[in-house]
Amino acid sequence: MRKFAPLVFSLVLASLAGCSSLGEPAPVRRAGPSYESAAQNAFLDSGRAAVGKLVDGLPADTLAGGPVLVATVVNVNNLTRSAPLGRTLSEQYASHMAAQGFNVKEVKLRGELFVREGTGELLLSRELRDIARSQNAAVVLVGTYSPASDYTYVSIKLVRTEDSRILRGHDYALPNDRDVQRLLQDPTFR
Repeated sequence: MRKFAPLVFSLVLASLAGCSSLGEPAPVRRAGPSYESAAQNAFLDSGRAAVGKLVDGLPADTLAGGPVLVATVVNVNNLTRSAPLGRTLSEQYASHMAAQGFNVKEVKLRGELFVREGTGELLLSRELRDIARSQNAAVVLVGTYSPASDYTYVSIKLVRTEDSRILRGHDYALPNDRDVQRLLQDPTFR
């Protein structure tokens, strides 16, 4: 037995050395995304709330039974391009409006539908106006986003196609968290 004493003593010391961290708190591990957290995603909730505020109390005759088109939300500093954020917001707005019972027409022609700046006011581009007429749409949802240091500011509007009159508008902000920062990146420059 004395022969094995040094070996047993070494094993005991090794096991005690491994237990020295018992008094220390375990390292905090960041939990990954889960289906539960995805279901409670604040990004989705903010888009749903924005559409809700935009259409809340909208008179029924405003749309005259025609479909609503949703244009791609664009960067206010470059109205002819949109990062994944703008396209994602547009898809969500269309879904949220459809969920509220609006007749939303899916239109994906020649890339993106966008708005152009003209003489100090926001006007529907000729292409978008032509598409709206061909789809018999009375209203188009348009929007812009403007990235800043802490937040990305989003402005959405319901615009009447016949005269470009803004019927409703709503502004809100998204925190520039990791998801929003990633969506703001233009994948063509990677």
